[in-house]
Amino acid sequence: MKCPECGSDYPIEDYNRGEIICQNCGLVINEDIMDRGPEWRAFTKEEKESRGRVGIPISYSMHDKGLSTIIDRINRDAHGKQLPISTRLEMLRLRKLQIRTGVHSSIDRNLIQAMGELDRLKDNLHIPLHVKEKAAIIYRKALDNGFVRGRSIAAIASAALYAACRATETPRTLREVASASGARKKKDVARCYRLLLKELDIRMPAEDPVRCISKIGSKVKIPIKTQRIAIKILWEARKKGVVSGKNPNGLAAAALYIACVLGDAKRTQKEIAEVANVTEVTVRNRYKGLKKTLNLNI
Repeated sequence: MKCPECGSDYPIEDYNRGEIICQNCGLVINEDIMDRGPEWRAFTKEEKESRGRVGIPISYSMHDKGLSTIIDRINRDAHGKQLPISTRLEMLRLRKLQIRTGVHSSIDRNLIQAMGELDRLKDNLHIPLHVKEKAAIIYRKALDNGFVRGRSIAAIASAALYAACRATETPRTLREVASASGARKKKDVARCYRLLLKELDIRMPAEDPVRCISKIGSKVKIPIKTQRIAIKILWEARKKGVVSGKNPNGLAAAALYIACVLGDAKRTQKEIAEVANVTEVTVRNRYKGLKKTLNLNI
């Protein structure tokens, strides 16, 4: 909104008078505006939360996006009195009918099963909530385009979660996601992941091995000071151009091993390789490559 008098772009609203005033010249641009705030007042945070009448925000990780209502099991009226037995039986029948009619299509049943699988994977892999929301959006797009039909719901959900982890640069490997999904094989999840990338035209950023340092280091109980040395090693390797095209877990494991040697932290290649889900040969080869490229005196 611009001021018609001076053309300023900085109007202010006076809620007490119901007016919009130009901050530059003082012209009353509009008056008798509607107050869109609540009709009650609150002076503390607890009082504001107790008087608020809004529900939870829309969540794509719920099959109904959190917009549906339920008949509660309190069995009391507005005054807190116990309902008679006839009314309670009627509420029980209505509650059962609401549950049965709430899921009336195959898409809803599919989403209930998929969102439950995403919840289970989130708890097993300790995935942040925003990553789970992105995975739910990817799965919904795949369902709308018909890619789920004829394929395993668990495999598509696992692939969507892995795609969300890659897109948000959350350090989770395909092997970790596939093992957490239960009986799913890694090749099934990988096949569904490639399908999602191709059909939904998703562009993935290159995985950063620096983000894998803290995950591997915390499991092997490597001190923070030593982890910082490993991060500096990877930064120097990135400047030399030897990071691209290689397994980030292998590079992170090799950098951590070099940092342990330089920082007098006794960790073997086998211990670090097992946590990083790579072989000892990979750690050894990446160790030799980093040592030669950076001219490290070990």
